Amino acid sequence: MKTEPHPIPRIAIHSIATGLLMMAFFTMLWAIIAHAGLAGRDSNIEIVVFAVLAIAFVVKAIYFFSIAKRFPKSTTEAHAEVGKRSGMWFGIIFGAEGLGIFIAINIVNNIGHPDLVIPAIALVVGLHFYPIGWLFKRTIDYYLATWATLIAVLGIVFTLNKTLPQNDILAFVGIGLAIATSAYGIYMTLSGRSMLNQLPENSATSAIV
Repeated sequence: MKTEPHPIPRIAIHSIATGLLMMAFFTMLWAIIAHAGLAGRDSNIEIVVFAVLAIAFVVKAIYFFSIAKRFPKSTTEAHAEVGKRSGMWFGIIFGAEGLGIFIAINIVNNIGHPDLVIPAIALVVGLHFYPIGWLFKRTIDYYLATWATLIAVLGIVFTLNKTLPQNDILAFVGIGLAIATSAYGIYMTLSGRSMLNQLPENSATSAIV
């Protein structure tokens, strides 16, 4: 019997792999910020934990890229058009995030609060998850957006009220955002595995790791 093409297009697994590489990078970036805040406290556990996760994300991303050829290039012209439109909007959102970060940094510097740079960046990052959730119809983005935004707002409040010293603010915001990106990476890993489980049996052999 002839096997019907699998409904999941190749771009879907490519998107998962690309997302994992991004989460690996941002997890390490926020972990390094947290580590800088914790400098001199004889604790490296946070950088080790997030580094292990980041490496795992990279390994999974490479694996997903390597098995992407098992998926069809696209399912239908309609799906291809939707994918193209989603890619365009993702680019717009990503670009808006970069512009938002630039504006946020300039605002806090111009009002005499360079100590708010990291929390301000975290706020833009948190807020950008909301349109991402709308674009891809994913509930997890809204949870991560709320978590990251809350961490950022608390970081701003703690800084302005001098509730915590600056190093502790860096550690708080860095760990909070690294948790968010790590959770996203884990979600993407599980999503990729789910896609592999839906492959026809003759294509899925030795595919699941």
